[in-house]
Amino acid sequence: MKFENSYNEQYLSAIENHKSKELSLEKKVKYNIPQIVLENVNTVYEGERYPTLYDINLKIYEGEFILILGPNGSGKTTLLETILGMLPIEKGKVKINGESVFKNARQIRKTMGYLIQGVEFDPQTPFLVKTAVMTARSGRLGMLRFLKKADRKIARFCYDAVRNKEEVEDYWERPIGKLSGGMQQKVRIANILAAEPEILLLDEPFANLDINARQEMFKLFLRLNHFANITTLCVTHRSDLPKGIDRVVMIQKGRIVLNAKPEIALKSEKFKTYCQLM
Repeated sequence: MKFENSYNEQYLSAIENHKSKELSLEKKVKYNIPQIVLENVNTVYEGERYPTLYDINLKIYEGEFILILGPNGSGKTTLLETILGMLPIEKGKVKINGESVFKNARQIRKTMGYLIQGVEFDPQTPFLVKTAVMTARSGRLGMLRFLKKADRKIARFCYDAVRNKEEVEDYWERPIGKLSGGMQQKVRIANILAAEPEILLLDEPFANLDINARQEMFKLFLRLNHFANITTLCVTHRSDLPKGIDRVVMIQKGRIVLNAKPEIALKSEKFKTYCQLM
């Protein structure tokens, strides 16, 4: 399917469920210049005396799929928000594609899709599902630029990719606050997909989803990663390591305690201890 105004045709092609395509576990990551770099970073929330993240050193390459694990309060969400430049750092550097995230934050964020954890809309929220999905597309276009028919088509395409096709009603014209928690989560996923980001930051993307929906969403993220080379950082509480990911990063008490390929992480005592606690 061809789309006008697309930033990346491979991206939209990857979203489609090509049953004839099988994910290649031998995909090639571009281990040249890191896409995301954190050097000696301490992140401190405003008003707090001590950092939430300590001495974070992390390099992420274009096309990697990173699973970020750790107990509640360990700093996983803080790591994503630090990468986005949403939180001030006490020391260190945060760079995206060689640029400081704090010097050119607005432009850099246009290329990143951030799925926020735990957001639920009040039943009285007035705007419709279609409006919610298209807001990220508008943000990618920038100020004083209006959505065209092609942009609306892409937004609808992303929404159709995440919803359950077996349901009689598609909810496109429904107020988002009237939807179930699981359906609201799918709308939020469609929202970030519609912007065609180069980097996905996913904070508990499977929350409120049933087991079938979780599997389908994970397959969707893997297709984007494998076929469109979308760098993906996925925060999760799951202790199993699904096939297709490139690396496991574990955070405890604000520090990275494990940074390894899945086959190495599985043998790690820290990972085994984490699994016992979950």
